[in-house]
Amino acid sequence: MRMWMVDPRFMCRAHILGEHREMHTLIGTILHKRPLSGTKYIITGLVEVHNIKARHDELVLEMTCRGYNHKSPLPDTELWTEGRVDPVKNLVELRTRCSECAKLQLINKKL
Repeated sequence: MRMWMVDPRFMCRAHILGEHREMHTLIGTILHKRPLSGTKYIITGLVEVHNIKARHDELVLEMTCRGYNHKSPLPDTELWTEGRVDPVKNLVELRTRCSECAKLQLINKKL
């Protein structure tokens, strides 16, 4: 599981939809009161528990702008403050990992 926490305009379809799916997985884990099968995700800077809802909404806004059909709102729930993600590091990783994200970063940087 990973929260990229970078501007969704810089992300390809696969990464936006993948992160969106993971927001639902994280909330599902929390609501079912299962221990997060990997506090390591929090410790290693891959998840910001307190920003799941805000990040989900940010992804949905970009999905809607791109014409994607979103039908899966997140339930309201109280979350604790835990975790810190480095969006600058993740932006570089997306650029090196995915040619589509690299193109989007180049295009949107000029806007």
